Amino acid sequence: MSSEVSYTAEEIAKLLKISKLTVYDLIKRGELPSYRVGKQLRVDAEDLEAYKRRTRGTPRTEVRIDSSPSDLPAAPALPQTPVGGIRPIVITGQDISLDILTKHMEKRITGFRPLRSYVGSMDSLISMYRGESDIVSTHLLDGDTGEYNLPYVRKLFVGFSFLVVNLLSRNAGLYVRQGNPLGIRTWEDLGNPGLRLVNREKGSGARVLLDEQLRLHGIKPEQLDGYAFEQTNHLGVASKVASGEADVGVGIEKAALIVGQLDFIPLIRERYDLVVLKNRNTQPWLPALLEILRSDNFRKELGTIAGYDLTRTGEILFET
Repeated sequence: MSSEVSYTAEEIAKLLKISKLTVYDLIKRGELPSYRVGKQLRVDAEDLEAYKRRTRGTPRTEVRIDSSPSDLPAAPALPQTPVGGIRPIVITGQDISLDILTKHMEKRITGFRPLRSYVGSMDSLISMYRGESDIVSTHLLDGDTGEYNLPYVRKLFVGFSFLVVNLLSRNAGLYVRQGNPLGIRTWEDLGNPGLRLVNREKGSGARVLLDEQLRLHGIKPEQLDGYAFEQTNHLGVASKVASGEADVGVGIEKAALIVGQLDFIPLIRERYDLVVLKNRNTQPWLPALLEILRSDNFRKELGTIAGYDLTRTGEILFET
């Protein structure tokens, strides 16, 4: 096969019928040699074929994470000699603030290359548990306590050493049609008959927020017309409401400002946090990450985006 042919991580995921995060894990462990073309990670066809030959006939196994309290949790081992001298740092989440963080990390941290994976909050935490990501973002509400993120992180990472640091806070609530003709004001109003909902995918922070509010207010999902009508990001939800395809959706204020032609009802201040495991793989760059989050340059750039509250940016909220 020609050495001039190469593939992106997404293309390899489709070819091998695995997740893109698993592709990043193979790269991280040195099983798939890679290189950068601009901001894009690529793998040569010859290297992909060599990997397939090595693993042909070998059952695929799950990544095992040792959660023994007597030692640091064992994330998948990085190669002793990084491919091309660069080791990846996989950052999960969908907010534009993560793209800005990635840019600052590229400038500040040498010997590592941050890579973005656009998945929701719950899937992000699960990917970290499986050893498939290094920095995950999350905005998951626990309806019983009113607390964001920490109840989920504590339960999932029992026996692990980790920290939770705030990235930003922002308003979340309901997108409604311009002028709010149906008079929607509260979570309870979602139970009004005849409302057409547009929802987020399972595992997203907005989906968890909706499901928790429905549970707390005694509204059954099957009562909602459009509960199964899903979009994969806030902009998609806001656009469906703005176009009149739905009457209401759950999301963040920033998307409403971008899309326009709809109204936003703020109902909760959500905390958007980063979770990082503390282990031998993260030790080399974790201090630099915290310095970036607390730097004036990073905060100044985030401050130009409407809807972000940076009061606690860089603050460690929980650490084991």
